[in-house]
Amino acid sequence: MFGQDFIQRAIIWGPVILFSLTVHEFFHAWTANKFGDDTAKRHGRLTLNPLAHLDLFGTIVMVASGFRFGWAKPVPVDPRNLRNPRVANLWISAAGPLSNIGMALIAGMWFRLVGDAMGAESPVTNMLVAAVIINITLAVFNMIPLFPLDGSHVLSSLLPPQQAIAFQSFNRFAPYILLIVIVTGVFWRVIGPVVVMFSQLILGY
Repeated sequence: MFGQDFIQRAIIWGPVILFSLTVHEFFHAWTANKFGDDTAKRHGRLTLNPLAHLDLFGTIVMVASGFRFGWAKPVPVDPRNLRNPRVANLWISAAGPLSNIGMALIAGMWFRLVGDAMGAESPVTNMLVAAVIINITLAVFNMIPLFPLDGSHVLSSLLPPQQAIAFQSFNRFAPYILLIVIVTGVFWRVIGPVVVMFSQLILGY
């Protein structure tokens, strides 16, 4: 039913995507808790258990795409509980992409340490390369300033209040624009070179 390439990607890329999405959502929840909102904690999202973060449709898409694309459930945040909501929203939103950058750097460090010794075809080497590419992709993708991605919340927090309100009024159209740029391939043509550049820089190619 499944080809060899699909099975190899499931074994190598599947666990990396799952772990990367889990850490991404965990740090959203952890940061929100630090700023005074325990909503995510009360909903069982302040955990590194992947099952707590899985989104059914996002998981189906991940498998159907050959472990090239997928997403987890958004972390619930109640702004009424936050200390200094604008600053909190900035850091809560940025925490996920920053965690992905951190994981990419750690994976890249290990690749440089053990990659030559293990060889290019080693499962560990392949998993470390996958970790760099996946986490850089998640960081870049999530920082696109289109709702509901993290980048839209970061930009909204950085804009002056009046401009932020105007920007947020655009949110109802943003998901449709995001869907169009993904389906048409525009998104990958734009961020693909960015992902490749940073991945090669981290891996030392």
